[in-house]
Amino acid sequence: MPAYHSSFNEYPDTRLVGNLALLPVKTKFRGPAPSAADPNEADIIDETLDLFRANSLFRNFEIKGPADRLLIILILFVSDCLAKIGAARTVPNQIEVGKMLNTLAVDNFPIPGDATFALNAHYAPPPSRSEAEYLRGYLTQVRQELAARLIEKLYADGTGKPSKWWMSFQKRRFMNRSLGTQ
Repeated sequence: MPAYHSSFNEYPDTRLVGNLALLPVKTKFRGPAPSAADPNEADIIDETLDLFRANSLFRNFEIKGPADRLLIILILFVSDCLAKIGAARTVPNQIEVGKMLNTLAVDNFPIPGDATFALNAHYAPPPSRSEAEYLRGYLTQVRQELAARLIEKLYADGTGKPSKWWMSFQKRRFMNRSLGTQ
């Protein structure tokens, strides 16, 4: 059974930096990401959260387009978020997790082309320094929004504790990789 791929691979007029798609996002965070045309339609972050649990079971992932490359980075970030929550000494409440994941989202992280980026073999580096800064700003904004939506899913049951169903994936590694941001 093959892994699930992004439905945004054929998205029209997508800006590329290197070979990574910069897709529109429904977000409340400031940044360079283009805003989604229809706020009722799913964006790449919704798709990441929907496909995370299924795709995290796969060791291999065939990249079929530039949106798949963004999906991989976001799935690995979700995995790092869950690992960070699971590494806490006590079960953190929603506010503590919000602070923890927002810090993780905005911390300095490697982008494609950096020597410490884990998946450089699959990504083209940005062609210029300004494109690299634009990509870093885009990924920071998307990571912040992804962390905020992940927290909503983790604490949706109202018990004040993270969902066991989501936390069961904290040790799973998509493609046996990690972004190394924990």
